[in-house]
Amino acid sequence: MAQSSDIILIGSDHAGYAMKEYIKTELTRLNIAFEDVGVYNEDRSDYPLYAAKVASRVANGEAKRGIVVCGSGIGASITANRFRKIRAALCITEEMALLSRKHNDANVLVLGGRITPNAEATKILTAWLNTAFEGGRHATRIAMIDEVSGQQ
Repeated sequence: MAQSSDIILIGSDHAGYAMKEYIKTELTRLNIAFEDVGVYNEDRSDYPLYAAKVASRVANGEAKRGIVVCGSGIGASITANRFRKIRAALCITEEMALLSRKHNDANVLVLGGRITPNAEATKILTAWLNTAFEGGRHATRIAMIDEVSGQQ
């Protein structure tokens, strides 16, 4: 397994491209290192490919966290959560982002590029980046999720 890096992986399909580019400017402004795994334009593309690029690399330890954007966020969320060790959270509010980290230790943030205004995306991203996992009873529940899904 590769050494886990503090870099954040970010990917999108064509419908999430504009939001991904906006998130990249925010990460740059916050001085947070990232790697863009695609797409690189608004030509039609398939969200499962880019959600999988991010999720698989977070799952195997190449990065601690990732961000995926598709049109609604739903498809990318479903895809990312198919990977062992991934807890992808589709967040549409700042509070959801906060709770996804505090209670679920979400390691992939999913956004809907067509449904999330940039100002809200900034709040969501900031909350997700700056919130630590509480552990305790929440760690027990994450272990329970792994157990009931056969991923222990």
